[in-house]
This record gives sequence, C-alpha cells and structure tokens, in this order.
Amino acid sequence: MCGIAGIVRPDGARPVEEVALRRMARAIRHRGPDGFGLALGRSAGFVSSRLAIFDIAGGWQPMRSEAGGTLIVYNGEVFNHPELRAELARDGIATETTSDTEVVLKLLERDGLAALDRLNGQFAFAWWEPEPRRLTLVRDRFGIHPLHWSLLADGTIVFGSEAKALFASGEVRAEPDLGGIDDVFTTWAPRAPRTAFRGVQQLPPGRLLVWEGGRIVTERTWWRPDYSPRTEPAGELEPLMRSSVELRLRADVPVGTYLSGGLDSSLTTALAKEASDHQLRTFSVAFKDPHFDERPHQLEVARKLGTDHHVVDVGPAEIANAFGDVVWHAESPLIRTAPVPLYLLAKETREQGITVVATGEGADELFWGYDLFKEVVARQAALADPESAVEVFSELYPYFEATGAARGPAWARFFLEAGPADDPLFSHQTRVAATAAVKAFYAPDVAQLTAAEDRLGALRDSLPPEFGSWSALEKAAYLEVTTLLGPYLLGPQSDRVAMAHGVEARYPFLDHRVFEHSVRLDPSRKLQGTDDKIAVRELARKVLPEGIAGRTKQPYRAPQAAPFFDGGAPEWVDELLSPAMLRATGLFDETKVAGLVRRCRAGRATGYREGMALVGVLSTQLWHERFCGPHADVFPPEEGEPQVFIKQGIDQALERV
Repeated sequence: MCGIAGIVRPDGARPVEEVALRRMARAIRHRGPDGFGLALGRSAGFVSSRLAIFDIAGGWQPMRSEAGGTLIVYNGEVFNHPELRAELARDGIATETTSDTEVVLKLLERDGLAALDRLNGQFAFAWWEPEPRRLTLVRDRFGIHPLHWSLLADGTIVFGSEAKALFASGEVRAEPDLGGIDDVFTTWAPRAPRTAFRGVQQLPPGRLLVWEGGRIVTERTWWRPDYSPRTEPAGELEPLMRSSVELRLRADVPVGTYLSGGLDSSLTTALAKEASDHQLRTFSVAFKDPHFDERPHQLEVARKLGTDHHVVDVGPAEIANAFGDVVWHAESPLIRTAPVPLYLLAKETREQGITVVATGEGADELFWGYDLFKEVVARQAALADPESAVEVFSELYPYFEATGAARGPAWARFFLEAGPADDPLFSHQTRVAATAAVKAFYAPDVAQLTAAEDRLGALRDSLPPEFGSWSALEKAAYLEVTTLLGPYLLGPQSDRVAMAHGVEARYPFLDHRVFEHSVRLDPSRKLQGTDDKIAVRELARKVLPEGIAGRTKQPYRAPQAAPFFDGGAPEWVDELLSPAMLRATGLFDETKVAGLVRRCRAGRATGYREGMALVGVLSTQLWHERFCGPHADVFPPEEGEPQVFIKQGIDQALERV
C-alpha cells in the first residue's frame, strides 16, 4: 500500500523538477509513512510514499524492470501474487523480490493490459513505458483505492492518489467545481470522473486511461458490475469466503479486523480467526450515545472468538474536534459525520501497531442487506395499497426523523411520492430526495448554476444498455455499488480515513469471485420477505452465536448536528458559519443558514435531513477554507533521502535525442 504521484510532459521543453515531486510525496506521506522513492527523467517524474506490507526490505518503488525497461508506481495489493509469481517462473520470467509490485510489472510486460483480469486485489497504479512515452493509469474493480489526474493545456498529465498531490505539484490549482459539490448533495459523493475540484478528475472504478503524446488516446472500462443472467450455478459461498479471507490475511505484517458487532464484520472476524496463525486483534468504535452504540454485540463476538479486542469510545467532542481533519483527508464536502469515528478508529489501530485490517464492507450491496432493498419491494407493493405503507416504512427507518412526532400518511407519502416507478433510479429516489435538503441552502446564483445541469439525467444516461432488463432489486444493487459503495463508503468513509493514519483496509466480500457468486445466487437466497442476506447468515451460523448471525442490521450512524453546538464545540464552528465567512465562500445563503444554525443551537434540528444540511454546509465551508481559500494549506517538500532514486532510462526516447 502506498501513495503514488507523477508528472509527465509531452516533450522535453519543460523539465519536471525534483522539488515538485518531493512536495507531492510530502502531501501524501500519511498514505505511506515508511519512506518514499523517486524516479526522474528529463520530462517525466514519479514518486511513491510507501506503507510497507509485502517484502519490507525489497518492495520499494518506483520499480523499474531491467528486462523490459518499463516502470510502475503502485498503490494497493494483489493478493494472489504468489501464484502469479510461480506462473511467471514457469514461463522463465525471474523476479528479484517477493513483492506483489514486481509481479504486476512483469505481468504487464508479458501480457499487456489483459493481465488485469488475472489480478485478485485492490489497486491503483501508473505504468510508464518510456520507449513510446506512454502512461497508463488503472483503478481496481470496485474503486477501493483512489486515483486522480489532470490534463494541462500543454498536454502535461499530473496524477496522484489524492488531489492534494496534484496541488502540491504547483501545476494544478484548487478551485471549486459546483457540479462535483452538487453531486455530494445528490448521491453523497462526487460521481467519477468528477471531483469537487475544477479540472481534477478521478479515474472511475474498473477503468483505465492511456496518455500518449500529450493527449488521452484511450479511456475504457476493463471491469464493471454486471447483473446479466448467468448460466453457471452459484455454488457454495463458504469456500469462496474462506479463500477470500485467507488471501486478505497475506502480509509480512500482522493483520487485524474491524469489528462493528454486526453480521458482516463478525463473520469476517470469525473466518480470519480460524485462518490466522496468531492471536487476532480486533478494533471497534463505541459511542457514548446509546442510540448509536453497538458495544454489547462487539464484546459478545470478541469474547466468543477470543480476540485481543480494543475499543475506541467516541462522543460529541471527539467528533467535532476531528471533523476538520476528516474533511481534509476526504477532499470533499460531506453530508454525514460517520467517517469521523472510523478516522479515530484507524488512529487507535495504528497506535496499537496494526497497519492492515479486514472489514465486512460490501456484503450489504452484494447480498441485499440494506433496508433500501426491502424499501424497493415495499414501495412497489404500496403503490397498489398505500395504506399499508405507514407501518412498513416506520419499521424500516425508525431513526429517519428522530423528532418524536407521530408518523402518519405524510410520512409514507415521502416514500410513495419520491418519484415514478418507471424511473431507472426508482430504488434511490428517496435517498436523493432526502439528501437534496442541503440544496435549499445554496446561494441564489449557485442554485441557478447547479440546476442548469441535470445531475440525475446524467446518471440515467450512464447506465449500461442491459440495465433495463434487470429486476428492480438488481437495478438497486447496481446503483448501490456504483453510486454509494465506490464513491462514498470506500472513499471518505474508508480509504481516506484509514490511510490518513497509514492503515490499509481489506474487504473479503469485494473479492470479484464473491461478487460473481452473488450475481449467480438465486434472489431468494439474498432477500425473502424481510429476511435478508440469507446465504451469508447460513454461513455465519456455523461460526458465530445465533444472536449475531440472526441479528437485524443496525445501520452505522454517528451524531450529526449536536456535536457542533454543545459547550465544547471548537471555535471555528461559529467562525465558519458566520455571515461574513458564508459571504466570502459564496456557496450558501447566509440568511437560510442562520435559521438552520438557530434551530441547531436550540436543539430543535433533530431530523435526519436537517442534520445532513448542517454537516453539508459546515463541511463545505471547511473544505473551501483548507483547499481553495486565501489561507489554503501549502505543502513543503520531503527533505529526507529517498529509499530509491531512479535516474536512468526514464526518458529513453528523449535521451537519444
């Protein structure tokens, strides 16, 4: 696991400066705190900040192949690299290290981009071929690891794991992209290739692009979630999950797990415990507010499995104090505080000496565990019998409007009138409608500009041709994977907050073989009535207590508005929400925000949508100040000696001129 970055120019007229690469390395040091490496030619430069997991001594980057002459900077892990290395050896291709980085490089040289289908892992990398001066950027299937890039007017391409690496280069300026910000207030995160920054793109999950001669010559999908009918039987989930967990325990450092107390993380932990050759260490977030706390369930699993368990206790003060750092690492406005406790969890995990953890993320999307899937079924049924809706939706979402008011027909109407049943986005209309409450606080000119771009229309247009032939639940699963899992859950709520402390998260449910199994699985093995994740629960009953295996899902949430208005709230909250700062940023209507702030101070803004609105406004103000304002962060260069510094063969074509 690493942070990567680079600058490549179309010719040698303007050299890449070493100091720019060192600034980029410093900007992403948190992703790779164990050291950094450089490769520098006349018009191409690459940098890697390393979190050492495989081949601690020999796996440094950038890595150049002596045989083929190509170079790679690589972020992530390919878990089946020992098997792939053995295959290379059978073909007479020798490797000098035991790192997965070298295996990926040699496979690319042997097979080209067809090698991607062989990789079982999570990764984002840049592959440089100096002879044709060709740069290829690749991102993994689900978008577990980020990769940003910008194409400049002169044809220079600048890339990095995080956008801040691009800004540190001195080549790219941080400016707001209203469309990317509006994405956050539509589907919770900017939808790739868009980001919250103008002129900065993120490579979408399962995509690659090829730069050559100052332009993008290829940009295509190499993998995407496909729910088309399969002829092969699903087979059994258990051997796949055991294999996936075992692969994700591979490392030259100890691996722990995150344990929320829910079904998915508990099953992951149980399988990891059986496969681990040392006492497993587990880590949990507990909340001081009992409405959010799952501590009893976490402790039950930890005791049952005999893990070395650690708990991070989080309250309002901890959330408020860490919120600014989380926004900086997310590089985007947020509409939830939920990433903050996970940021604090990663901090504790790192302090306990663990730099790799397995988690249960992905199970709900693949095996239809979210209430959203039940909601789809309920909404379809309620179209014929609206009177039945009140009880169904109140049972599904007891926390949605925590005002204590009695729910009646108006409550159900929100779900029934969110949008037409023939809309391709039917399953996600309610989430979009709830999130859009933040947009009511836009300044008038911002509201006008963002309304001119049909964000949902663009999403509809991006759906694959076969989308219309899928079932309503398959459509919901596709949208959940592509609009929530990749952009938000694996981004601000996972990779960004874990790698803020140099902790790599791994996801056994997101093994592409497990995804294929979930698609082949009969729908009744995923959702039947109100019984969800049936196949997953059957496996869990073999290794966990029934109270955990059969437990109803408790959505992971954290306090929203309250942490910023109690007696211990940081002073910057008042400052950033002041009329003067709102006017300076220019994104929100100061009068409307003042009304929201008054309700929050009085303790009356307890609803789900008001909480999202407050977090959305405050996080945007923070984000703008840290990245785009007059006092935005600056990045000094790394001053130490790089672990590797490659100066030969980077620009072969130019070196002969």
